Amino acid sequence: MAMTRAEKLKALLGITTGDKDFIIQFILDKVSDMVCNYCNIQEIPQGLENVTLNMAVDLYRAEGLGQEQLQGAVKSVTEGDVSVSFSSASSISENPGMAFLKNYTKQLDQYRKVGW
Repeated sequence: MAMTRAEKLKALLGITTGDKDFIIQFILDKVSDMVCNYCNIQEIPQGLENVTLNMAVDLYRAEGLGQEQLQGAVKSVTEGDVSVSFSSASSISENPGMAFLKNYTKQLDQYRKVGW
């Protein structure tokens, strides 16, 4: 029996429960929309299935969906009177994972159609 895209994504992310099914489906839909819009196509071709799964993994991790508050990487640490500041987790300059589409353009360009 073949696995669905949602089952594959959950396996890649190490999710074993069903409590994140809505988030998984949202990520898959969002990535599909992004790929279809970028490539000017109506549906994801078989050749892009694994690429879209990789994109979904990156998007899931970059956006931290399902968490009440996403905390960015440590930006600075001060030892006297202890101070730690964090970068914004959604900032592209501070979180390169948010610009993940750029990492996949070479693969997507093979399927891109001219749009008028």
